[in-house]
Amino acid sequence: MRSLRLPALGAAILGISLLAASLSLHAQTQTKCTYKPSVGQAGKDVIWVPTPDSVVDRMLRMAEVSANDYVIDLGSGDGKIVIYAAQRFKARGQGIEYNPDMVDLSRCLAREAKLTDVVRFDQGDIFKSDFTQASVITMYLLPSLNLKLRPILFQKMKPGTRVVSHQFTMGDWQPDETSVVEGRSSYFWVIPANAGGSWRMNWGTGRGEAGGDLSIDQTFQKIEGKIRFGVIEATLREPRLRGENISFDMMDEQGVLRTFTGRIRDNRMEGTATGPNNSTIVFTAVRNGPPPPIRGVSE
Repeated sequence: MRSLRLPALGAAILGISLLAASLSLHAQTQTKCTYKPSVGQAGKDVIWVPTPDSVVDRMLRMAEVSANDYVIDLGSGDGKIVIYAAQRFKARGQGIEYNPDMVDLSRCLAREAKLTDVVRFDQGDIFKSDFTQASVITMYLLPSLNLKLRPILFQKMKPGTRVVSHQFTMGDWQPDETSVVEGRSSYFWVIPANAGGSWRMNWGTGRGEAGGDLSIDQTFQKIEGKIRFGVIEATLREPRLRGENISFDMMDEQGVLRTFTGRIRDNRMEGTATGPNNSTIVFTAVRNGPPPPIRGVSE
């Protein structure tokens, strides 16, 4: 076998280096994001205005985003919110955007950030898309679109889903929190379970089983209720609903004030109640019939 002469070896190494450099330059050219969107450019229903980084950070902190979350941005534009959620909070995510050029830009930016394994961007109409897998939903839409979206959120999203909107509210659905950063408002909600209707409630008191008929009225995430046992009827004190978690204070028929904390799953409620000396009892409740519509959602 002939040995490779040193000059030939040097030429071979030089050739390999040039090829590698060429491939590297080609790869950089392929991933460089060249599309430059302009503020105010038209979309399907809105114009594109980017959300400032400080507002994006606050929105995601309001939603308490973590690595356990799947964030979906409705009308995702250049993908900033989804990419930031992945970079800063290690969350997986998805953007839904109507403009195909913006979708391509988002995908390119995700490649540059090396996030293609945790984020994705889809071209589509948000009102025809499935986003039910989200644990956090973000948006920067017009008030009319927020109102159109509102019943979809209540009907399709799992209780406990967190929703954050930049700049615009959801009509008379009062937010759980409002933040203002550099003059820009963000609004935060938690999708509530349906707690309304009539329930048969039972709990153990140490004197045997006790219980009563519980009725709850619900408007969005706000609840009020009363319970009847025998000839006594009492209103619930400080009732609160957050996602599927419900809590309230109630004075039972023995005159004992207890704090009830439980979880609603479909037509069943269960949890514990704390009484005097931090004594704890278990309670359950079963709804009588199907849940009524949540008041206000479609109004």
